[in-house]
Amino acid sequence: MNKLKFLIYFFLIVGLLLFLKFKGKNYYKIPTYNTATTINAVIEIPAGTNLKTEYNPSTNKFNTDPKNRKTRIINFLPYPANYGFIPSTLMDTIRGGDGDALDILVISEHVPMKTVLEVIPIGIIVLRDRGEIDNKILAVPADKDFQIISATSFKDLENDYPELLNIIQRWYLSYKGPGKIEFIDWKDEKAAMKEIQKWVN
Repeated sequence: MNKLKFLIYFFLIVGLLLFLKFKGKNYYKIPTYNTATTINAVIEIPAGTNLKTEYNPSTNKFNTDPKNRKTRIINFLPYPANYGFIPSTLMDTIRGGDGDALDILVISEHVPMKTVLEVIPIGIIVLRDRGEIDNKILAVPADKDFQIISATSFKDLENDYPELLNIIQRWYLSYKGPGKIEFIDWKDEKAAMKEIQKWVN
């Protein structure tokens, strides 16, 4: 069995086991932290997908995100990483948040929707969307066997994978159309952990 098939089977099995473990539970209420250096990520949109999907805590379902009463399809390249949220976080509007859980991008192979994955935060991309600051945490799987890049810090990313940062940055500046999103800055893993702690509910 080659490595790709093994990874696919692994994520399907892990996803199924975690789905059964958390079945009926509100994904927002899963613990944020696994250890002092790892957190949980709930995947809403797998890498390589352009269908916009969001978790609805009221119904405990993952639904397509409608735009003008139509299923929202990203009119650009598919997501370059697995997109989701960090459970038990809430960016409350009183403190300048958007009222949702903190967003996360997990750099790995395609991970099925609804997967709860243990990850290592390694940075933040800071954007401005419709006049508001929009932080997205970057992370890699905690299990070394499922890391597709050898980076566990932002310095590793900068030194060894500068084009990966460029791809993610260019994708965010383009996926909603020209001029809709503004890039502000990149921040490191210490800033990422501080940002997560800020919004832990």
